[in-house]
Amino acid sequence: MAEPYDLVVRSRRAVLPAGVRGAAVAVRAGRIAAVRPYDAELGARAETDLGEVALLPGLVDTHVHVNEPGRTHWEGFATATRAAAAGGVTTILDMPLNSLPPTVDVAALAVKRAAAAGQCWVDVGFWGGAIPGNLAGLRALHTAGVFGFKCFLSPSGVPEFPPLGDAELRAVFAEVAGFGGLVVVHAEAPGLLAEPSGATYPDFLASRPGEAERRAVQSVIAAARDTGARAHILHVSSASCLEPLADAQRDGVAVTAETCPHYLTLTAEEVGGPEFKCCPPIREAANRDALWRGLESGVLTCVVSDHSPAPADLKVPDFAAAWGGISSLQLGLPVVWSEAAGRGYGLRDVVRWMAEGPAALAGLDRKGAIAEGADAGLVAFDTEAGFTVSAGDLYHRNPITPYHGRKLTGVVRRTWLRGHLVEDRPRGEFQ
Repeated sequence: MAEPYDLVVRSRRAVLPAGVRGAAVAVRAGRIAAVRPYDAELGARAETDLGEVALLPGLVDTHVHVNEPGRTHWEGFATATRAAAAGGVTTILDMPLNSLPPTVDVAALAVKRAAAAGQCWVDVGFWGGAIPGNLAGLRALHTAGVFGFKCFLSPSGVPEFPPLGDAELRAVFAEVAGFGGLVVVHAEAPGLLAEPSGATYPDFLASRPGEAERRAVQSVIAAARDTGARAHILHVSSASCLEPLADAQRDGVAVTAETCPHYLTLTAEEVGGPEFKCCPPIREAANRDALWRGLESGVLTCVVSDHSPAPADLKVPDFAAAWGGISSLQLGLPVVWSEAAGRGYGLRDVVRWMAEGPAALAGLDRKGAIAEGADAGLVAFDTEAGFTVSAGDLYHRNPITPYHGRKLTGVVRRTWLRGHLVEDRPRGEFQ
């Protein structure tokens, strides 16, 4: 007789690459060993039948600021990854800032890994950073295992991670193209940004116009076209970027782009206090609607959190002074599902944007899909259940959120990492 599987999870609504259907997913040694019909007879040491509760692949969030070490009072690996698991995310990629030191050389990467060791409730990988002066070390950082290199074209908000000028950007693209790497870019043109003229949200929004994003995206596209490097535009907030991105993609330029839950659900018209502040900013409702069309068309391929927390004393007193960053790692799936379902999109779309797309961006071949041979990251997601967001229920270190009090649809019931329920201890591995 065949050796029994370690686990079988059944659902009448499993989100598979071919569509949503009934399935029995069998796990052995941390991998998906078989995907069979819902009522297939399979021997297993443990079995769970979800019935009508949907079974999704574990989400992949490629844009998370963990901040440890150095600013661990902002966020840390234990708290961030607990929040991720609670939100159905089984893999995160940590950004090279705002930790101290930033991940801009091999020694700093070693410090980051040492800080994370033993604390991670989900799998974790790391981005490197490209800043003025570290060009010669990018290849070594790539060899050491980072997934690519983040850079800014405008000030990052922290002095230890300065932006690249035009010539420096071109040099980074040429260097990274030489070893087949990836450059991910915070794209806002500095010449079009200004200090807010006042402390209100309209003042802040006017200080970071959509044209600043569009102009920067055009610069990145030109650099990618001329050097052959792969480029990815982070957190697109302005729909004005969609046209140049679509044109470049049709022309064969290796450029992709993402957006975030807050740009797809929140609007400038409803912004409350500084907990809504982020860079680039939340824009008007018509712009939000256009971003959804960008996802539908495939110009935007990923929806990721840009989880960027800070202590409460940095989120006050107003939009001029507050730290810009939204924490949504635990809430991204229900936030996006609530809006997507109301717009006629299905679970297959959400999985494509929040699991498959980010996994493909990072080259995580065993992540983001319920398929034989994939890592057994699985999520039981009750699409019909509703809840009201309470900041006090969030696991991240500083539970500040613009979603507090918001009614959402969709509850993560269980999360499995390599076939183990995420419930008793950290089991995350480095990617």
